Parts: sequence; C-alpha cells; structure tokens
Amino acid sequence: MNDFEAELKSLRDQIDGLDKQLIDIVNRRAGFAKQVAEVKQREYEHALATGRRPGEILFYRPEREAQVLRRVMDNNPGPMDDNRMASIVREVMSACLALEQPMQVAYLGPEGTFTQAAAQKHFGSSVISHPQVSIAQVFSQVESGAVNYGVVPVENSTEGMVSHTIDNFIQSPLQICGEVELRIEHHLLTSEETGGNVAVICAHQQALAQCRQWLDAHYPSAERVAVSSNGEAAKLAANTPGMAAIAGEVAQSLYGLNRVASNIEDLSNNTTRFLIIGREEVQASGADKTSIIVSTRNEPGALFKLLEPFEKAGIMLTRLDTRPSRTEKWAYVFFIEFEGHQSERHIAAVLDQLQGGSIMIKSLGSYPRAVL
Repeated sequence: MNDFEAELKSLRDQIDGLDKQLIDIVNRRAGFAKQVAEVKQREYEHALATGRRPGEILFYRPEREAQVLRRVMDNNPGPMDDNRMASIVREVMSACLALEQPMQVAYLGPEGTFTQAAAQKHFGSSVISHPQVSIAQVFSQVESGAVNYGVVPVENSTEGMVSHTIDNFIQSPLQICGEVELRIEHHLLTSEETGGNVAVICAHQQALAQCRQWLDAHYPSAERVAVSSNGEAAKLAANTPGMAAIAGEVAQSLYGLNRVASNIEDLSNNTTRFLIIGREEVQASGADKTSIIVSTRNEPGALFKLLEPFEKAGIMLTRLDTRPSRTEKWAYVFFIEFEGHQSERHIAAVLDQLQGGSIMIKSLGSYPRAVL
C-alpha cells in the first residue's frame, strides 16, 4: 500500500467511525422522542382519570421545531452550509416525530405539485401526505380532524396573493401554524424525447404567467391551457402526445417525463410562500409573524386609522392586501401580516386598539417565520 492509498484508507476509516456515532446519536434521539410521547400520553390519561377535560395531545410543536432549527443554523461551524445542515436535522426530527405519532398532512394536489414539495420541506419526508382537489378541501380536511395540518399556497413573489386561500380564511376557524418559502423552478416536460412536436402547453395559470416571456420567445404558436395544478398538467402531458407541461422536478420524476428545458421562469428569484394551517394556537418562538383580517368602516381616513397604530408601536408590516367582503357591495376586508407574536404586550395593545375601531377583526394566528 503506497502513501496515497494509506491516507485514503485512514480517512475512510475515520468516516466509518463517525457513521457509527451518527447511528448511535440518531437512535438515542429517537429513544428520547418516544419517551416524550409516553409522558404526554400518561398526562392525557391522568387528566381523564381525574375528571379533567384534556385537550388534544400535541406531538408536533411548531415553535419548538423552529427554535431547534434556528439554533442548529446559529451554531453550525461549517463547512456544510446552514440551510443544508438544518434540512438534515429537519429529516431527523421528522423521523423521530413519526415514532411518537405519524403526522397526517393535507396539501393542494395532485401529487407532484409544488405544494407537496413545500409540505415535505416543512415537515420532512416521514409525514403521511394526502393530496386534495382544492384549497377549500384542504381547509375542510383539517377542520374535520381527518388530518393534523394542511399546506396551502398564499403568495408568489411575482404574481402576488392566492385569493382562494385568503377567502377560505374569512370563514374558517383554523389558525396559521407556520410558513414555508419555496424557490420555484419551472421546467418544460413532455412524454417525448424532444419538444419539437409540442402544440399545447398546460400548467396552472400562475405558472403560465411566470413563464410568459420564455414561452413567447420559444413556443409563440403553442396553445396555452390553464389547468388546476402543475401536477395535473404533468399527468396530462404523460398521456398526451404533442402536449407539454410546466412543472417541477417532483412531477417530472413521478410521471416519468423528459425535461425539454430547465428553469424557464422569467424571474430567477421566483418564490412561493405557503402557509401551514391547523386547529391550535402556536406559542411564541422568538421570531414570529401574526396575520389578521380586518374590516373597516367605509369612511374617509379608514385605512390611515387602521395602519397608524402599527406605525406608532414600531411594528413592521410584511403584507397588506385587500379582498371583497362578500357581505356588502364595494366593501373590502384587509389581510394584514406583521412581525411579532400576539402574546407580546405591544402587539396585544395594537390588536385591542383595532378591535375598538373596526367593524370586524379576526386573528388568523401567530406563527414562526420561515426558517429554511
């Protein structure tokens, strides 16, 4: 064995030793996770035995997970970058949580959508995911208790708000429990080896809009058909000669399609934000957002009166959008997001002030800001 081979063997032996330590550490963590589940179950049974009315056992704590991931990123010395390290820990946490209770998550389907990718990014790959045909159905599944959480799109960096999501919040009792941001990479996919025969291109209407300039330049004569989701587009393209779909890598793999062109989105920073919806309120994590829906009186200065308390309290708004109220002609409700948790004193004071000056104010919940 020469010096090169000896050095290589030494390094590989050290890697093998670290792998054994990793196996031990991950299993020890899993053991503690099972003990946590047992403690929660004992407390639940004790409450029943003593006549108390226990709430639902919360195996997943969004604020706790966000704190762990932030701590991982803050303490990571490298050379692995912070996001990749946090993603690895997220997968470990996901697998450990599955030992406590398998997580059931509904998302806007079908399989292969970016919403499914967002669900996996936020919860890890150990969750049991259930595709739904509409955003309203995701809300319904969570409200009924059929699943633990739901994942719905709310905003794209180039196309703006997803109105169906905001409209469902107006009537729903659900809370926002978290958010996840996903870099959107659109690819042109077909069942054929090349894109020379493409006559029809289908995708969700937002995906078509996000790739408009590229499509104008490369397929100006192709018919563009809007469908319910990019996953549905990929499914159609897999069975239709002459049809291409705009979709992501997950859909390409799921439906066995060929990639004709990569990253065809017009803006390189194209990002979609998704919300995690659930039935319980989330405790403060230390870096949070709060979302509310407010209806004001139709009078001069109404919007100024609505925003002034935030300015005086030094609260940073992150989103302000309007939607028709559906109860009165030419009346609107405001969807407002801002930094901070509703349990904080200055946030609570502003919400109390708005309560007195608005026709309706509805809190959609406070939740950890996106970590990854």
